[in-house]
Amino acid sequence: MTVPTLDRLELPELVEVVRSYADQIDLWLPQVRFTAESRWWTQLHGDDTHDVWLLSWLQDQTTELHDHGGSTAAFTVVQGALEEVRLEAGALSATDLRPGRTQWVAPGVVHDVRNVQALPAVSIHAYSPPLTSMTYYRQDGGSLVPTHTVTGREPESNK
Repeated sequence: MTVPTLDRLELPELVEVVRSYADQIDLWLPQVRFTAESRWWTQLHGDDTHDVWLLSWLQDQTTELHDHGGSTAAFTVVQGALEEVRLEAGALSATDLRPGRTQWVAPGVVHDVRNVQALPAVSIHAYSPPLTSMTYYRQDGGSLVPTHTVTGREPESNK
Protein backbone atom coordinates (compact mmCIF):
# COMPACT_ATOMS: atom_id res chain seq x y z
CA MET A 1 0.00 0.00 0.00
CA THR A 2 1.36 3.41 -0.97
CA VAL A 3 1.00 6.20 1.57
CA PRO A 4 -0.23 9.39 -0.12
CA THR A 5 1.96 12.45 0.29
CA LEU A 6 0.70 15.98 0.64
CA ASP A 7 1.30 18.32 -2.23
CA ARG A 8 3.92 20.91 -1.53
CA LEU A 9 4.34 24.40 -2.94
CA GLU A 10 7.74 25.13 -4.40
CA LEU A 11 9.75 27.69 -2.41
CA PRO A 12 9.22 30.56 -4.90
CA GLU A 13 5.46 29.91 -4.77
CA LEU A 14 5.46 29.90 -0.95
CA VAL A 15 7.42 33.16 -0.86
CA GLU A 16 4.93 34.69 -3.32
CA VAL A 17 2.03 33.56 -1.12
CA VAL A 18 3.53 35.34 1.90
CA ARG A 19 4.23 38.52 -0.08
CA SER A 20 0.74 38.48 -1.57
CA TYR A 21 -0.88 38.28 1.87
CA ALA A 22 1.45 40.99 3.19
CA ASP A 23 0.22 43.29 0.41
CA GLN A 24 -3.43 42.71 1.44
CA ILE A 25 -3.33 45.12 4.38
CA ASP A 26 -7.13 45.43 4.50
CA LEU A 27 -7.32 41.65 5.02
CA TRP A 28 -4.89 41.23 7.92
CA LEU A 29 -4.71 44.60 9.72
CA PRO A 30 -8.27 44.48 11.16
CA GLN A 31 -7.51 41.02 12.58
CA VAL A 32 -4.34 41.95 14.52
CA ARG A 33 -4.49 41.41 18.28
CA PHE A 34 -1.78 41.56 20.92
CA THR A 35 -1.73 39.57 24.15
CA ALA A 36 0.66 40.04 27.04
CA GLU A 37 0.74 36.31 27.88
CA SER A 38 2.18 35.06 24.59
CA ARG A 39 2.36 35.61 20.88
CA TRP A 40 -1.05 35.77 19.24
CA TRP A 41 -2.01 34.17 15.92
CA THR A 42 -4.89 33.46 13.60
CA GLN A 43 -5.15 31.50 10.38
CA LEU A 44 -5.64 33.49 7.16
CA HIS A 45 -5.76 30.47 4.82
CA GLY A 46 -5.55 26.70 4.97
CA ASP A 47 -5.79 23.90 2.40
CA ASP A 48 -4.02 20.65 1.53
CA THR A 49 -0.93 22.39 0.10
CA HIS A 50 -0.25 25.26 2.50
CA ASP A 51 -1.47 27.32 5.40
CA VAL A 52 -1.00 31.03 6.11
CA TRP A 53 -0.93 32.62 9.56
CA LEU A 54 -0.93 36.12 10.99
CA LEU A 55 1.20 36.46 14.14
CA SER A 56 1.67 39.37 16.53
CA TRP A 57 4.57 39.95 18.89
CA LEU A 58 5.12 42.18 21.89
CA GLN A 59 8.60 42.89 23.21
CA ASP A 60 10.48 39.77 24.39
CA GLN A 61 7.92 37.34 22.95
CA THR A 62 9.73 34.46 21.26
CA THR A 63 9.14 31.10 19.63
CA GLU A 64 12.22 29.46 21.19
CA LEU A 65 14.48 27.27 19.05
CA HIS A 66 12.33 24.91 16.95
CA ASP A 67 11.94 23.29 13.54
CA HIS A 68 8.83 22.90 11.38
CA GLY A 69 9.02 19.14 10.90
CA GLY A 70 8.68 18.33 7.21
CA SER A 71 7.23 21.72 6.26
CA THR A 72 8.99 24.53 4.44
CA ALA A 73 8.24 27.96 5.91
CA ALA A 74 8.34 31.49 4.58
CA PHE A 75 7.57 34.58 6.61
CA THR A 76 7.69 38.34 6.34
CA VAL A 77 7.42 41.18 8.83
CA VAL A 78 4.60 43.59 8.01
CA GLN A 79 4.86 45.85 11.06
CA GLY A 80 7.65 46.54 13.54
CA ALA A 81 10.79 44.40 13.51
CA LEU A 82 11.73 40.85 14.47
CA GLU A 83 14.96 38.97 14.96
CA GLU A 84 15.57 35.47 13.63
CA VAL A 85 18.23 33.30 15.24
CA ARG A 86 19.77 30.18 13.71
CA LEU A 87 22.62 27.96 14.85
CA GLU A 88 25.50 28.30 12.39
CA ALA A 89 28.92 26.73 12.89
CA GLY A 90 28.13 26.01 16.54
CA ALA A 91 27.09 29.58 17.41
CA LEU A 92 23.80 31.42 17.35
CA SER A 93 23.60 33.96 14.53
CA ALA A 94 20.92 36.69 14.51
CA THR A 95 19.32 38.44 11.54
CA ASP A 96 17.23 41.60 11.89
CA LEU A 97 14.00 41.47 9.93
CA ARG A 98 12.23 44.67 8.92
CA PRO A 99 8.98 45.13 6.97
CA GLY A 100 9.21 43.80 3.44
CA ARG A 101 11.97 41.27 4.11
CA THR A 102 10.91 37.70 3.45
CA GLN A 103 12.78 34.87 5.13
CA TRP A 104 12.42 31.16 4.39
CA VAL A 105 13.18 28.08 6.44
CA ALA A 106 13.87 24.68 4.88
CA PRO A 107 12.40 21.55 6.47
CA GLY A 108 14.44 20.49 9.49
CA VAL A 109 16.22 23.84 9.96
CA VAL A 110 16.14 25.03 13.57
CA HIS A 111 15.50 28.68 14.29
CA ASP A 112 13.94 31.11 16.76
CA VAL A 113 11.94 34.24 15.97
CA ARG A 114 11.54 36.96 18.56
CA ASN A 115 10.69 40.59 19.11
CA VAL A 116 13.59 42.32 20.86
CA GLN A 117 12.23 45.81 20.16
CA ALA A 118 9.93 47.91 22.36
CA LEU A 119 7.46 48.37 19.49
CA PRO A 120 4.96 45.60 18.71
CA ALA A 121 5.54 43.56 15.56
CA VAL A 122 3.29 41.69 13.13
CA SER A 123 4.34 38.96 10.69
CA ILE A 124 2.76 36.65 8.14
CA HIS A 125 3.92 33.01 7.95
CA ALA A 126 3.16 30.27 5.42
CA TYR A 127 3.95 26.56 5.66
CA SER A 128 3.90 23.93 2.93
CA PRO A 129 2.78 21.29 3.36
CA PRO A 130 0.64 22.61 6.22
CA LEU A 131 2.39 22.57 9.57
CA THR A 132 1.74 19.36 11.56
CA SER A 133 4.64 19.13 14.01
CA MET A 134 7.41 21.16 15.58
CA THR A 135 10.34 19.97 17.65
CA TYR A 136 11.81 22.35 20.22
CA TYR A 137 15.49 22.43 21.15
CA ARG A 138 17.90 23.77 23.73
CA GLN A 139 21.47 24.71 22.99
CA ASP A 140 24.12 22.57 24.68
CA GLY A 141 27.51 24.00 23.82
CA GLY A 142 27.71 24.07 20.05
CA SER A 143 24.94 21.56 19.44
CA LEU A 144 21.17 21.42 19.74
CA VAL A 145 19.36 18.94 21.94
CA PRO A 146 15.65 18.18 21.27
CA THR A 147 13.46 18.82 24.32
CA HIS A 148 9.96 18.00 23.05
CA THR A 149 7.76 17.77 19.96
CA VAL A 150 4.35 19.38 19.56
CA THR A 151 1.88 18.12 16.98
CA GLY A 152 -1.01 20.09 15.55
CA ARG A 153 -1.90 22.51 12.80
CA GLU A 154 -0.98 25.79 14.44
CA PRO A 155 2.20 27.83 14.04
CA GLU A 156 4.69 28.05 16.83
CA SER A 157 2.49 26.07 19.20
CA ASN A 158 2.80 26.91 22.87
CA LYS A 159 4.37 24.33 25.14
